[in-house]
Amino acid sequence: MIAAIDWRAPWLAPWRVLGEPVAQQVLTGMVQPEALNTAARQRWPAPNQALVHFVPQSDLPPGMAYEQYIFDSELCPTREGLHDFFNGLAWLAFPATKRCLNHLHVAQIARSGIAPVRGPARDALTVFDENAALLRAPDALWNALAAKDWQRVFGELRPLWQQASLVLFGHALLEKLVEPRKSITAHVYRVFPATDAIADLDAWLAADLSAEKLAGKPFAHLPVLGVPHWWPGNEAPDFYDDPGVFRAARAPGVAAPK
Repeated sequence: MIAAIDWRAPWLAPWRVLGEPVAQQVLTGMVQPEALNTAARQRWPAPNQALVHFVPQSDLPPGMAYEQYIFDSELCPTREGLHDFFNGLAWLAFPATKRCLNHLHVAQIARSGIAPVRGPARDALTVFDENAALLRAPDALWNALAAKDWQRVFGELRPLWQQASLVLFGHALLEKLVEPRKSITAHVYRVFPATDAIADLDAWLAADLSAEKLAGKPFAHLPVLGVPHWWPGNEAPDFYDDPGVFRAARAPGVAAPK
């Protein structure tokens, strides 16, 4: 599936310079962990500068928690395929944020152990890691998005998207978008970095994230193909007249449908 990645997709613009050479190495036969390590050495030439070293998934000892292993060893078990490919790119592009998430996971494991039910903090950490999108946007746009006021978000306020910056962070989200479909929805986290540079965004996130904050569910929901100029079909106003995708906000106290 690495060959199926369309690096021209607008949501991959922040990832292309980093990710396309790694993908090419995998497609020429290099195992995925080593392709990621090669990119890491190019980014951090000095020994031990990289926060993790990528190893095959088989290096993860039986019974060892994945996050605990990364924390203890600074080795990231990596399978072949899209999911861990994008996870590896996230470690390369957002090293401080990924280390922060790892430390927060390990702190939660130390507090409550490994249980069949993770609890709200670890669930939220996983949601962020797997499915977050990072949005810097004017207040009006963010407030309408949080309220699921889709007609304002993509109609009246559509010009405000030119003042916004959206970066997809979650590696499962990026994996799903290799085969785009209208229903793919991101958990959007509002950010306030000094600039749009990924390094500034990484530093800001690493300082901002906490288990307590994420457990409070500070996310808005965004069907990604609705972003202006990200999908040809959304130029038609009736693209958004799809309540199965652009769902109305629930009234307070009303449970989500099962």
